[in-house]
Amino acid sequence: MEFGYTPEQLEFKERIHKFAVEHMRPVALKHDKEQSVPWDVMKAAAAEGIGTLDFMMKIGDDPQGQYSVIYAEEMHWGCAGIALAIAGSGLAAAGIASSGTQEQMEKWVPLCFANGEELHLGAYAVTEPSAGSDVKSLRTTAKLDGDEWVLNGSKVFITNGGIADVTVVVASVDPELGTRGQASFIVPKDTPGFSQGKKEDKLGIRASQTTEVILEDCRVPAEYLLGGMDKLNKKLENARAGKKVGGANALATFELTRPFVGASAIGIARAAYEFTVEYLAEQKIDGKPALDNPGIHQQIADLATEIDAARLLVQRASWMGRNGIPLMGGQGSMSKLKCGDVAVWATAKCMDLVGPASWDTDLPLEKWYRDAKIYQIFEGTSQIQRMVIGRLQVGEFRTRLEAAKAAYDDAAKAAAEPVPA
Repeated sequence: MEFGYTPEQLEFKERIHKFAVEHMRPVALKHDKEQSVPWDVMKAAAAEGIGTLDFMMKIGDDPQGQYSVIYAEEMHWGCAGIALAIAGSGLAAAGIASSGTQEQMEKWVPLCFANGEELHLGAYAVTEPSAGSDVKSLRTTAKLDGDEWVLNGSKVFITNGGIADVTVVVASVDPELGTRGQASFIVPKDTPGFSQGKKEDKLGIRASQTTEVILEDCRVPAEYLLGGMDKLNKKLENARAGKKVGGANALATFELTRPFVGASAIGIARAAYEFTVEYLAEQKIDGKPALDNPGIHQQIADLATEIDAARLLVQRASWMGRNGIPLMGGQGSMSKLKCGDVAVWATAKCMDLVGPASWDTDLPLEKWYRDAKIYQIFEGTSQIQRMVIGRLQVGEFRTRLEAAKAAYDDAAKAAAEPVPA
């Protein structure tokens, strides 16, 4: 097993880091304070081939699964809000890929990403005012009317809401079936009955537009149902008959993205850590360099260890997912849980080390502190991650117990059989 990056991965890491230094860091505080969409940086990224469809396909084809998490960490080291504005389309693309037909993927996924100088954005609309992590409680409905689907409801906290060219909307076709009665639909920008609601005034990641989206008798063609009618009808038929069916499309999509989200949180933690060490290098304690203080050493050791440990969980989960190894122990959720908790803890620890200057809004540390919190909340709260991990761990234990019991019973049966003469 190799733990070091290959020369190609190192070159890729340096390329993304260079972009973050030159294009993201100089405008990060401006876009954060103004809560403005970073069109300038998004255009620069597209011009350099970063975040485009070809770019995302290339990092997705990485056999080790490391390019995507390298990309996430370096971009979020630059600015979490700007990085999410660029990468947020990936969630819509993942939703299309996990649910759509080949023809739908070929048509709609390219419209989620920049193409040369032409910018395209995607959005994934799941969360509702009364249903956050509880996906089964969605109230947005979809009803078939002739050759069109009619969608009604509202979604909140939607990344790229109102500015996306393509929005994937998860709605309930049969509310009585919970997640088994849900489906995903393509809603293009400017579709009648589809509009932007309130723009959120957020604590962090403020350069990423987050809004409410409203669907009022929003009509889309029948072929905009991801996966098609035959697939949906079979799913509903099995669910109504009490047969086992696949899980919610939304949950499957989130499972694909959790290591990426974890790596994003590590980018913030690392940014805060590096800034803090550089700041302390210029400070003195009792007339001596702060970096020579044993107490400072203890805290730096904790920060470095936790950040590295979290990164290793991300690298493992991404490698497992890319190589088709089932995450039966909750490894994907572990990576997201650990990284979100580390980002919040590390940025707070760094503020303590820097002291009163950390509250200065002209310095980036308080911004990283604000940015970090969302990684304990979106795409499954830390509490939800613990529930997932716990259930999977118990399931693994019971599977091993049943296998051991079966092996013991087989051995006991064999021992009881008479030995042939």
